[in-house]
Amino acid sequence: MATSSFIAIVSLALLLGSVNAQLSTNFYSSSCPKLFSTVKSTVQSAISKEARMGASLLRLFFHDCFVNGCDGSILLDDTSNFIGEKNAVPNKNSARGFDVVDNIKSAVEKACPGVVSCADILAVASRDSVAILGGPSWNVKLGRRDARTASQAAANNSIPPPTSNLNQLISRFNNLGLSTRDMVALAGSHTIGQARCTSFRARIYNETNIDSSFANTRRSNCPRTSGSGDNNLAPLDIQTPTKFENNYYKNLLQNRGLLHSDQQLFNGGSTDSIVRTYSNSESTFNSDFAAAMIKMGDISPLTGSNGEVRKNCRKVN
Repeated sequence: MATSSFIAIVSLALLLGSVNAQLSTNFYSSSCPKLFSTVKSTVQSAISKEARMGASLLRLFFHDCFVNGCDGSILLDDTSNFIGEKNAVPNKNSARGFDVVDNIKSAVEKACPGVVSCADILAVASRDSVAILGGPSWNVKLGRRDARTASQAAANNSIPPPTSNLNQLISRFNNLGLSTRDMVALAGSHTIGQARCTSFRARIYNETNIDSSFANTRRSNCPRTSGSGDNNLAPLDIQTPTKFENNYYKNLLQNRGLLHSDQQLFNGGSTDSIVRTYSNSESTFNSDFAAAMIKMGDISPLTGSNGEVRKNCRKVN
């Protein structure tokens, strides 16, 4: 009996160890002590040049984690014998910030060559982007390694499109271990950044749960005809697109969500009460967002001897 109990305890310990995936907030404390200051200064410089870049870096981390886990796969360039994720539907003509990631990687390589993964650089850069733009900060768990592969098909199938309804959103997030509340909190990242006309055209011309003056404003820069002005941009948060706060949720209360998937969070469904909570309390949103980002960063990381630490984030070693 004692032996079987011991085996059970050891098995449980091994299971918990694999679930936690050995990520820790002090993973590079001795191997790369200047990591955080190096990343932050490079992100700060990029955002000073273009405030939108903070949203772009945050989106890269989201689109990385949702496709086979947080493994840096989104950063890989296509080659003659390899098709990656950059040209998948959710990323083509919209994923950006790759040059900034290159700059961060270059600076980190000077500080500690061959130590820090591109996947971890994305995790830290997204935290810094949020904090620099006025949002919360959090202790980033680290120790991820980089994937040697990527999947365009997985990117097409895993990342929720802007046409998603509420049940589809809840399902996509739940499949990755993220709760409905996590999903609503993470959607608040749309308090910064821009979207292309092609992502919201159908909403501003065809939907009725939209503020009419808001729809008219957006139509001025997004023609009805498909193919015309597809890449014209509009802010996801009409008031403060370069400041991270809770205006996104206040906009939803007024039917001013830019994307169909945004307004689905406040449309007479199960998430209405969470949206109201976040619109009334920025501090609750901030703490929930930070917790959800940590949770998202835990999605299926490569650790230990799995994967690699890329020298160049765009290609496998």
